[in-house]
Amino acid sequence: MKYQFIEEHKHEFTIVVMCGVLGVSESGFYAWRKRPTCRRKQEDAQLTQEIKQVFEVHQGRYGAPRIYRDLHDEGMSCSRKRVARLMRAEELSARSKRRRVITTKRDEAHPVALNLLNRDFHAEEPNRKWVTDITYIPTKQGWLYLAAVLDLYSRMVVGWSMSGSCDEKLVEHALEHALARRCPDAGLLHHSDRGSQYTSHAYQAYLQQYGIRPSMSRKGNCWDNAVMESFFGTLKDECVRETFYSSHDEARSALFVYIEAYYNRIRRHSTLGYMSPLQYERMRVVPMLQSI
Repeated sequence: MKYQFIEEHKHEFTIVVMCGVLGVSESGFYAWRKRPTCRRKQEDAQLTQEIKQVFEVHQGRYGAPRIYRDLHDEGMSCSRKRVARLMRAEELSARSKRRRVITTKRDEAHPVALNLLNRDFHAEEPNRKWVTDITYIPTKQGWLYLAAVLDLYSRMVVGWSMSGSCDEKLVEHALEHALARRCPDAGLLHHSDRGSQYTSHAYQAYLQQYGIRPSMSRKGNCWDNAVMESFFGTLKDECVRETFYSSHDEARSALFVYIEAYYNRIRRHSTLGYMSPLQYERMRVVPMLQSI
């Protein structure tokens, strides 16, 4: 430990003075410097390289918990605290989330549904509770709006739609996508905010046609749809961030790859025990179906 202290402070004090103060010989210090790197440091150096590789593969989206899970699944022996320590030493940190701007507005002429979800974001099975909302992506061609539908069971994005117009067609297409993909039974709970796109007579009639129960957040309460807020925050930070897309088509392509190829299939979710939505559904749903 004394030799290590001298090495770390050799630019502040002379080696002769520090050796004298600490009661060690100069020859002993120089002999220590010539020794091979200790095994622990060698392992830390190797682990740091593995951490950097995972960090780069996920484009800076992963913090210590998710990087630890990746390394653990690859058979590497390390602790979460060790990964966090090495990341701090290399100044590696996941992107921080930014505040989201509201994109939907209430139409006072439209009736609203009760808040049946009541912040119960847990679902025992797929296609029992869906949440939905709209966000916007800036491009040189103007705003590109994204409507997404998310299954609370696995946090999978089951439906989405993109358009240059933030209207009821945008949300209808997202719902159509989800219904065609999942074919849910009647009784599904559908939760949204009170935006005019969701309270419109056409959209509510569409829900009724498929036996879907509507639920809506309380006025001005974003926490009632916290899971969608969180997803859009993650998408903005991990896919958009400082990127300014040149066109709607470029943004659509990037969002499609992020949602379908990365978020649903690869990205680890803390709520799911650090599994991806697809991995969680395969582990939970397939065994259940096989037992029937």
